[in-house]
Amino acid sequence: MARDLQEQIKKLIIDRRLPPGAVLPTEPDLMELLGASRNSVREALKALQAMGIVEIRHGFGTYVGPMSMAPVIEGLAFRTVAGHYRGEDSLLQLLQLREAVETGLVSRVAGNVPQDDLAALDALVDRMDAQASAGKGLAETDRAFHATLYRGLGNALLSELLEAFWDAFHRVRTDLAELPQDPRVTCRQHREILDAVRSGDAGRAEGAIREHFGHIRTRLTATVPNETIRHPNRHI
Repeated sequence: MARDLQEQIKKLIIDRRLPPGAVLPTEPDLMELLGASRNSVREALKALQAMGIVEIRHGFGTYVGPMSMAPVIEGLAFRTVAGHYRGEDSLLQLLQLREAVETGLVSRVAGNVPQDDLAALDALVDRMDAQASAGKGLAETDRAFHATLYRGLGNALLSELLEAFWDAFHRVRTDLAELPQDPRVTCRQHREILDAVRSGDAGRAEGAIREHFGHIRTRLTATVPNETIRHPNRHI
């Protein structure tokens, strides 16, 4: 019954072409439309709110939610982290997914990145150089580079998927084997990606992306999960 009510409310949103932020019928109206009790309608709305489909504003009413992929992505990140702490290779699997996505999409952006974004990418690589020289970490700048590289595609799902990878990786990064990596190599890899994209050479861009993922993959495959399992809450 609860699932059926959820489906009916979703159908109502679709049939009425209601955009995010639109006001939904009041609880009494929904009770009449759906032929359901107040408690049943409330439970259905709460479930839909957890999915980001509706937004309940107490004292104001119920609205169509942002319908973002945030709940799905959060579930993916949690599943990845939980699997890692059980000794599974879930983080490696997520890395493989991200690599497949990026190598497939980098050919689409090669030669098509807006000038403003190219300037921003140049600035980010310059920042990496400065951070490497100062002995600082490059993780957040690396994160910003990839987000900027693909933002011209206007694909919100892609952005959220990349954020899920970064979130999961951040949560377990201290468990990863600290294999030596010259930060100047990381800078060079990003400069190569940028140069290939700017020149419009899709094959070269794909190769540069794969090289960049190589070190991360090595770190993941060198991780010893047993120590993590003995101390599952140490790094959360």
